[in-house]
Amino acid sequence: MKTEPVDTGAPASTRLRRWPFVVGAVVLGLVAVGAWGWYRWLPNHRPALQDGERYGVDVSSHQGSIDWERVAADGMEFAYVKATEGGDFVDAWFDQNWEGAGAAGLDRGAYHFFTLCRPGDEQAANFLDVISDEPRELPPAVDLELAGNCSARPDRDWVDREVRTFLEEVEEATGQPVVLYIGNDFEDHYRIHDELDRPIWHRRILRRPDVDGWWIWQAHDNASIDGIDGGADLNVMRGDLPPERS
Repeated sequence: MKTEPVDTGAPASTRLRRWPFVVGAVVLGLVAVGAWGWYRWLPNHRPALQDGERYGVDVSSHQGSIDWERVAADGMEFAYVKATEGGDFVDAWFDQNWEGAGAAGLDRGAYHFFTLCRPGDEQAANFLDVISDEPRELPPAVDLELAGNCSARPDRDWVDREVRTFLEEVEEATGQPVVLYIGNDFEDHYRIHDELDRPIWHRRILRRPDVDGWWIWQAHDNASIDGIDGGADLNVMRGDLPPERS
């Protein structure tokens, strides 16, 4: 059956010129919807746990006041709390976070941010001065990153020597191995990972680690956790104790 063309009231050339704008608007709308869905889904994503694994968080003064009872009720079973940085800095929220996590029944560990502007023995002394009287369910940890560090970039020999000094002094005082969190930026610059035989805290956001030997996996750096305002680091621990050193 033959049909008559419908008069749209506009020349065909005008309708053709409008078509890319219509397509563009539709594409932008789909992108916006997808971005909104991703934004809503991403903070709430938690990787599936395997046998013997459990969720936990690491926190510092950046998170401000934390409701630790709600954190525990949201499935978190352990917490690493920032204690110190460099040779004299003490995290302002360490005491509150340490006491709050313990009162909520979470296993606790303290960590130190290692600065490239102070020798290892001064940093160990600062860390131990803060944690020496605290009960520790988890071994201490050290955070090795260039991001947020001081401007100095000493050579690898200095880094190897001073990090080892920090590790040995903390381990001698606590009787526990120090867990290593090594940022990709730090490792790319100093290639120190394979030189230090310690439990590994491995960062791989949203994807399960493809390396062996890790004890803690940082799976998220912007997770939504009840009791913490804003995004937080979500971690997965394999077993209650780190693997034996080789």
